[in-house]
Amino acid sequence: MPQPTNADPELPSRSPVVGPSKPRLFKILGPGLITGASDDDPSGVATYSQAGAQFGYGLIWTLPFTFPLMAAVQMISARVGRTTGRGLAGNLRKHYPNWLLQSIVLLLLTANIINIGADLGAMADATRLVFGGPHLLYVLLFGTVAIALQVFLQYTRYVAVLKWLALVLLAYVATLFMVKVSWGEALMRLVVPAISWNKDYLTTIVAVFGTTISPYLFFWQASQEAEDVREIPRRKPLVTAPAQGPKALERIQIDTVAGMAISNLIALAIMITAAATLNVHGITDISTSAQAAEALRPIAGALAEIVFALGIIGTGIMAVPVLAGSSAYAIGEARKWPVGLARQPMEAKAFYATVVLATLLGMILNFTPVDPIKALYWSAVLNGVAAVPVMVIMMLLSAKREVMGEFTSGGWLKGLGWVTTVVMALAAVAMIVT
Repeated sequence: MPQPTNADPELPSRSPVVGPSKPRLFKILGPGLITGASDDDPSGVATYSQAGAQFGYGLIWTLPFTFPLMAAVQMISARVGRTTGRGLAGNLRKHYPNWLLQSIVLLLLTANIINIGADLGAMADATRLVFGGPHLLYVLLFGTVAIALQVFLQYTRYVAVLKWLALVLLAYVATLFMVKVSWGEALMRLVVPAISWNKDYLTTIVAVFGTTISPYLFFWQASQEAEDVREIPRRKPLVTAPAQGPKALERIQIDTVAGMAISNLIALAIMITAAATLNVHGITDISTSAQAAEALRPIAGALAEIVFALGIIGTGIMAVPVLAGSSAYAIGEARKWPVGLARQPMEAKAFYATVVLATLLGMILNFTPVDPIKALYWSAVLNGVAAVPVMVIMMLLSAKREVMGEFTSGGWLKGLGWVTTVVMALAAVAMIVT
């Protein structure tokens, strides 16, 4: 069901709002907030925990460094979706060769399925830490919940659920205040990097960049903007309704900057927590997010372990549907299927089948001898490889007047977008070399 007209922060209401209403900021925060929150998925928690455990406070500078980069590239992807009314795959299909589209979609799908499997496994491990019980049963439970959220929940309610789920990120902030942090050293390393030119240090930097800036986030946010264009009354693609442009771009900027800021602040909290506890006590090898939670028990107490583990479960419930959904949007637009979570399942059978299949394949990975750590590594490699061509294409698309009309990217946004693309290209090369 479409949202009521007076719920749209971009457009003036045709009639006065009667009765209490939600704060305007809550209405503005949407695709950007959900994208940023899902970036701190269990796989990301494992990466940030390992960085803090292995190098202490030495890598926390990477998070303020990546914040403007990820905000810029996510803002560009959102603008493409809002301006054209199509997601990235739809624009790729219209403006670029089919072989390029299919190659990128295949890389995205493969990386997403591996990531889904790793996230479900981490959620199961975290649940077992808190409640005990069988690992595989929890994998099945969380996979089923992820599918049900997307297939059976009304779109507007589904989006609201994801917004509220973002609050689980506060679990990591709570954990931070349960441990003893050397704030002087942390603040210094936040602005003065302790660079170490060795393989492990460089590889971990690449892992942090790859975790923070991932292709599935580009596809998801662009597709959600396009979905809102179709579902919210009076909202039109900016190429056909340029008068909506100023408010739309202002909303996108606020939403995206807020979402990415929250994402990076939570990542910073996780890294500092690991540095203040695990690294200080000589625990420098963390393979999974559940291991990080478990390692906190003897150092910071059982409560810190439980809060950290609950954060893993909550962020996983948010991230797995985003991973599966971004896959379905990409494949559906590439193949000209009816797409969108606002459609009923019978109206978009292939789209929803892709959501289910991607989640099921991720679940199945947990029933195989595949090493989840190696799976995560290859997922990072694929994300690193796929991110660069996707970002190049986004930058080119966003600069084309025939695609974006008068809303082409320019100035500081264009500059930051290309800087991000170069940084990720160098990271991909470093990943391959190391």
